[in-house]
Amino acid sequence: MPSSTQIRIQSGSDISPETLKYLNERLATQSPREILEWAIDNLPNLYQTTAFGLTGLATVDIINKISIDRNQDHIVPLIFLDTLYHFKETIDLAKKCQDNYQVPLKIYKPIDCTNTAQFEREHGNKLWETDDDMYDYLVKVEPARRAYDELKVKSVITGRRRSQKGDREAIPILEIDGTGLIKLNPLAYWDYQQVWTYIRANEVPYNALVDQGYRSIGDWHSTKAPSSNGGSDERSGRWEGTQKTECGMHKDYFKMRAAFVAAKQKKQQQQKQQINPSVITASS
Repeated sequence: MPSSTQIRIQSGSDISPETLKYLNERLATQSPREILEWAIDNLPNLYQTTAFGLTGLATVDIINKISIDRNQDHIVPLIFLDTLYHFKETIDLAKKCQDNYQVPLKIYKPIDCTNTAQFEREHGNKLWETDDDMYDYLVKVEPARRAYDELKVKSVITGRRRSQKGDREAIPILEIDGTGLIKLNPLAYWDYQQVWTYIRANEVPYNALVDQGYRSIGDWHSTKAPSSNGGSDERSGRWEGTQKTECGMHKDYFKMRAAFVAAKQKKQQQQKQQINPSVITASS
């Protein structure tokens, strides 16, 4: 990486819009490995968030190769958000990658829940059908923010790519979200075939569901078997029949939190009215 991209970064606030634009222009000319080497050397408190999709797995493997070349243990720790609704194959793969790469793996679950039974006792069955935004907040957004706070994360590596389309179609390599978190998308310019070629060429462990035709794998209830007319849309099997393209992790955090708080207050009010119907009469 040219020395002109070596800048001292302690937080997202250190990167002005002009600097961000300049860095993205320079990083766009680099390979994923060069981008990751730059990130390791320049970004503060760097972690990788992953659900062990193909892009995330390729990234783990590249970082592992960088680590070996530098005679270090795996340099970038992983954060895995266990929603409690992952496929068994995904959970198995997380353990396999941890063992294969000897990578530090930090697992975060919905607050105060260790299994689906606990989650559903607290929030009801099939929350993703009754209040999808609340579901996303509880299983992804809140655990992620808790992880960032506890681990003092300032920069994260994601597995988003432009060829995944939807909200990802124009993502840059480097971005700063509304909370000041630095996000790096090192494979942003790779397409599915490039990722898959890397996985096979480097014998990277991958989700067994890929061999059944799955390209994008999330929670079992929002991931359907790919249809024959899915075409080139890598994420056609996710949230089938809806306009949804993201789980909340890459949406405006403050809006997600505000919506969650409002929904929670409304639910609490409804519960009070069910317990004491006179509340309605008194207030009417």
